Amino acid sequence: MPRKAAKKARKPVKFKTITIKVTVRQKKSLMNFSKSRHTTPNKVIKKAIRPLLQNYAGMEVENFSQVRVNQLELF
Repeated sequence: MPRKAAKKARKPVKFKTITIKVTVRQKKSLMNFSKSRHTTPNKVIKKAIRPLLQNYAGMEVENFSQVRVNQLELF
């Protein structure tokens, strides 16, 4: 029986910290919602924003200035 090749080590996932401000009422709602679903507030927030951010990781953002219609053209 041939030997199995050793598996390649996985690259570690890098995490970044993001802070947001919520009101007292929003925090209370988030805590109650997560408690009722038997999960954590972090998981609730991540699950809510995942569909919005899923396809934008490799996207290039183009920075260009838009000329307004009523702006005077000098050249």
